[in-house]
Amino acid sequence: MEEAATGHALFGLDPLWVSTFLLIATYAAIMSEKLNRAIVALLGAGLMITLGLLNQEQAVAGIDFNTLALLTGMMLIVAIARRSGVFQFVAIISAKAARANPAGILVMMGIVTATLSALLDNVTTVLLIAPVTLVICRELEVKAYPFLFAEIFASNIGGTATLIGDPPNIIIGSAAGLTFMDFVYALAPVVVVILAFNCLAIHLIWGRAMTATAAARAKVMALDHRDAITDRPLMIKSVVVIALVIGGFVAAHHYGLEAGTIALFGAAILLLLDNLGRSVEDQHHRLIESFNEVEWITIFFFVGLFIVVAGVEHAGLLNMMADWLVSVTQGDLQVMGLSILWVSAVLSAIIDNIPFVATMIPVIQNMAPTFGGDQALLPLWWSLSLGACLGGNGTLIGASANLTVAGIGERAGVPFRFLEFARVAFPLMLASIAISHVYLWWRYL
Repeated sequence: MEEAATGHALFGLDPLWVSTFLLIATYAAIMSEKLNRAIVALLGAGLMITLGLLNQEQAVAGIDFNTLALLTGMMLIVAIARRSGVFQFVAIISAKAARANPAGILVMMGIVTATLSALLDNVTTVLLIAPVTLVICRELEVKAYPFLFAEIFASNIGGTATLIGDPPNIIIGSAAGLTFMDFVYALAPVVVVILAFNCLAIHLIWGRAMTATAAARAKVMALDHRDAITDRPLMIKSVVVIALVIGGFVAAHHYGLEAGTIALFGAAILLLLDNLGRSVEDQHHRLIESFNEVEWITIFFFVGLFIVVAGVEHAGLLNMMADWLVSVTQGDLQVMGLSILWVSAVLSAIIDNIPFVATMIPVIQNMAPTFGGDQALLPLWWSLSLGACLGGNGTLIGASANLTVAGIGERAGVPFRFLEFARVAFPLMLASIAISHVYLWWRYL
């Protein structure tokens, strides 16, 4: 365990107690939603430093720049690709592939959302897919709520499968040195099973009762997917760059590159291709447009959160938590892994899964000596990932994608109610975790 930054907090207070209080206060303020979470995290980070719990060098060292680079790079790539209309193109093609049958579209949009969430990220995916879904539902004259519900679930399930699909995975992968293919190999098989289960469950709950008139279905079949493409050259450039970036993630381990480097380099290439041949003034406007699409609030939330977690880590709290968990589970890896899975799922349904995962990572890292080294921790990382990502489906506030879709729905006159959502979502989430439990026990524990 490292010593506290200065050996004492301001006014001679115990660093352990002060840092613990700041962590709890930060979590409470984030959960209250009275202040934007980025403001809360940055205030917590500032207090960690000014109260003497960290010096500035330790605070900077606590920030995971690979995570920030990966998030920023992918946000830029998607922001540019979105202007081409490629994602709307995919959504309309999917609806027509289901012959405009509402039950078929319900399943198809779930599969498309899950796939895009694995390759991009879940929040970006729902931002692209949900508005198109509302248009299709309006043409079919069917309720949009089941479709938006299915897309929330599919986005969080699909995002669980890869390093870049969900922010908790990005943080876990960067901290544990796990590659894109590590996640795919470990989690994609169970994600496919969980997605199939949820598609079936949602079909039984809503899909089988859905009908649309022949005239309404004809309207959807008449939609021209080619009209969705607003910039064909940009679409081609975007698809090529996205494919190269994903290929880079796959090959990164062999070249000793971090995912953040690949994402930012891919973003730089797409920015270049998008601005070649334009005037300097036009380039300036295009760059402003692209960088304005980056979710800077999320980026700075991560910056503050990393520093807050670094403060309690330096004070020794996380080492104590790790020792306590090992003691409670009596050093049994199987019990530990399954406990992390279920606790992560339930807590991630109640609180934001990002700060929870950021706090749990150093706790798990401190268990390495108990279980025989870093390699022995792999089952615990997969337990944390499955619990945190899938647990976000349990309530409306469990994940950012949930609130994003709810906001889009509310603006379109589709109400989302906390209890109504949880009544269906929480049991489905628990079923997903039960499937994960069996999978982890069978394959890793």
